[in-house]
Amino acid sequence: MIDLESLCAERGLRMTDQRRVIAKVMSDAEDHPDVEELYRRAVQADPRISIATVYRTVRLFEEAGIVERHDFRDGRSRYEPATDEHHDHLIDLESGEVIEFQNERIEQLQEEIAAELGYELVDHRMELYGRKRKA
Repeated sequence: MIDLESLCAERGLRMTDQRRVIAKVMSDAEDHPDVEELYRRAVQADPRISIATVYRTVRLFEEAGIVERHDFRDGRSRYEPATDEHHDHLIDLESGEVIEFQNERIEQLQEEIAAELGYELVDHRMELYGRKRKA
């Protein structure tokens, strides 16, 4: 689990009580919630939090590089804590489930393709979209 509140302190962000709640909700998330879901979770801890506060806080965290925004083709921006550990995503088109995975063969192939095209790969993001196979 990533402690977003500590990352905020390291980056010099002023932490209000409401920002602390939102940081904790995001730190505890095992999925990739959108702002509306973050709001639903945050108001359970502090009913005074408004959805506008959640939107502003998530944007602040994103601009500070503390969280990453993803658009998984469902019309909603979804968020996860930013980490140094790279992973890719497989999105189930029927359930909306987001599965994180790492695959060294894919990583090596991407490096090879970039090199063949005359580039040094400095960053990438991979999202795979699929449906469960029928048995």
